[in-house]
Amino acid sequence: MRGLVFLLCVANIFNLGADVAAMAAAFQLLVGGKLLLYAIFFGGVSLLLQVYVPYRIYVRYLKWLTWALFAYVLTAFVVRVPWTQALRSTLVPSVSLDPAYLMALIAVLGTTISPYLFFWQTSQEVEGVRINKHESPLRKKPSQTWEQFRRIAFDTRVGMAFSNIVAFFIILTTAATLHAGNAGVRIQTAADAAKALQPLAGRFASLLFALGIIGTGMLAIPVLAGSAAYAVSELFGWRASLESKPRNARKFYYVLSGATILGVCLNFVGIDPIRALFLSAVINGIVAVPLMFLLMLISEKRAIVGKFVLPLYLRVVGWIATGVMLIASLGFLITALHQSLAR
Repeated sequence: MRGLVFLLCVANIFNLGADVAAMAAAFQLLVGGKLLLYAIFFGGVSLLLQVYVPYRIYVRYLKWLTWALFAYVLTAFVVRVPWTQALRSTLVPSVSLDPAYLMALIAVLGTTISPYLFFWQTSQEVEGVRINKHESPLRKKPSQTWEQFRRIAFDTRVGMAFSNIVAFFIILTTAATLHAGNAGVRIQTAADAAKALQPLAGRFASLLFALGIIGTGMLAIPVLAGSAAYAVSELFGWRASLESKPRNARKFYYVLSGATILGVCLNFVGIDPIRALFLSAVINGIVAVPLMFLLMLISEKRAIVGKFVLPLYLRVVGWIATGVMLIASLGFLITALHQSLAR
């Protein structure tokens, strides 16, 4: 388990560093100046907010900036998209055993089923029980079970639906704009990504997309650093809460601060934000397999979950998802090893 938590922290730090780099690049796109100074600024501001301001308070304001990402959805209906080909490829994807293809597949799965979300969502549910006086752990008040499960299911399904819709249109729009024609454009910076919005937003594209990057980055950093801190704290039995004062959860905040600082420091070694995001997604996809396996086993153990055993249909879906992740990970590792030995 310690090895999985370690890999989780590594992936989160790389992801965090890439987010900081993207925010810095987005801000540089707007006003010019030094990229590293902006990286330090955003990392420092985010860390101070995490330590001294409850996450539930400032997230109310930052989340509105993510609406800028829906510009990609609108753009898809403005640019020339070969809808027949796009829908056919979506519903009937091509399959390849090439290591690069399998690596990209794992990255997509790793961003969809990210291990850090397991720790983050469960920890936030616990935080919610602590904050709301009228709520209690379900073991103590099983009468709240239906209401709480219905809320959790609604939040999860709506969040998954919107995130995947936006992700789909981001892929579709950038393919139709940056990769149109025979000469594709490689996306290396936030400036490259902002060009995808030119057909819709014109000269305001940079501002629109930059706000989206900064908003989602400021939302993501506490999740990445916080989930790493929650995972490490739970592993060693430390007090863990973003609602606690630093003096009451020192070790938790040490891990959180360390993850944030290390992520910022990655920008001083010439990190490629797009590549870092991709590699962290691959690590997430591989680490997710054993975590999903353990979660599925736990969900069936009455000695652990009591009467809240996972329903049969969710167990079937869960094991299928675990199997898909396992096959994709093993396929990539085997083909990559075989290709390496062949060289």
